[in-house]
Amino acid sequence: MNDQAVSDFLPIFLMFIIAAGFVGGTMWITHLLGPKRATAVKDESFECGIESVGNARSPFSIKYFLVAILFVLFDIEVIFMYPWAVNFRQLGVSGLIEMFIFIALLLIGFFFIIKKKALQWE
Repeated sequence: MNDQAVSDFLPIFLMFIIAAGFVGGTMWITHLLGPKRATAVKDESFECGIESVGNARSPFSIKYFLVAILFVLFDIEVIFMYPWAVNFRQLGVSGLIEMFIFIALLLIGFFFIIKKKALQWE
């Protein structure tokens, strides 16, 4: 890299160092100044004011995770449509054809998971 490229990135590096220093300094100061009284009540897990019951490592149905992953997958795929919609006029017919192909692939995936009954609860 030449000197011009390094000087272009200098403000970014400086901001990163300042941010990391602030985070590290804040954590160090709160560790020094904060109370250090460990009690049995403070060491218990806390979840929205409800007393903890049972083991937190109880197994969940794989269907729960499958539905969550599929939701995130299709949600992110829809986000890819926003830049296309903003640049619709500039992309022209080729952009329209590419979006039809993209939506067709999404529908093929959607029908595949319906055929595999991935969204059905038992």
